[in-house]
Amino acid sequence: MLIPLKPGELTRLIPAVATGPQFNACSGSPRKLLQRFFISVIGGVISLLVSQTLLFSSQAGPIMLVTGFVFLLYMLWGPILEAGRRNAILRKYPAAAIFEGQVGDFYTTEVVENRREQADKGGRLELVENRRTWLTLELEDEEGYLGKLRFPMDKKHQLIRRGQVVRLLVLSERRDFSRIGAITDAWLPQLKLWVGEYPFLLKPAFEELCLRRLR
Repeated sequence: MLIPLKPGELTRLIPAVATGPQFNACSGSPRKLLQRFFISVIGGVISLLVSQTLLFSSQAGPIMLVTGFVFLLYMLWGPILEAGRRNAILRKYPAAAIFEGQVGDFYTTEVVENRREQADKGGRLELVENRRTWLTLELEDEEGYLGKLRFPMDKKHQLIRRGQVVRLLVLSERRDFSRIGAITDAWLPQLKLWVGEYPFLLKPAFEELCLRRLR
């Protein structure tokens, strides 16, 4: 079942500015955090050193000083910028609707998150893969198959069963939703559980909207 949103409801459900959960989701893995740290420190230190050299001899000095502080704050504004970009992609869709259906099927897959080389006891290099189990939900309603929702699996997801109710937002370029452009994270009301790779929706606002529109 699809219930089209009214004007203005989409922007209230998907914020333009990053929320706390979205910031955390965009912060990334420890490896990505380390990369951001090095970019922040190296870029910031170099810019500040150059600014000190040029501060009194060139108009570029103040610009480099500001650039240095921007680099030093990259650990903060990097995830905020990425979250805002991801939110903007969904906010631009002209048509959005609440989807209420059920879990038609589900299965797990092993996903390689990163690879690295390390030396074994004999001094030979070997390829080490970090794998993580992902859960895929196949979503459907009385009209048929909608699509798939994939996310890293956790212990709480072991309670998911076929036939359980699923609610999320469906977005499309077409007002008749004949072609689905994107779907958001999902709410499983029977388990009081949110699932998804990225937390697009403001959870309390979406839950409250579902209570009003799905009576």
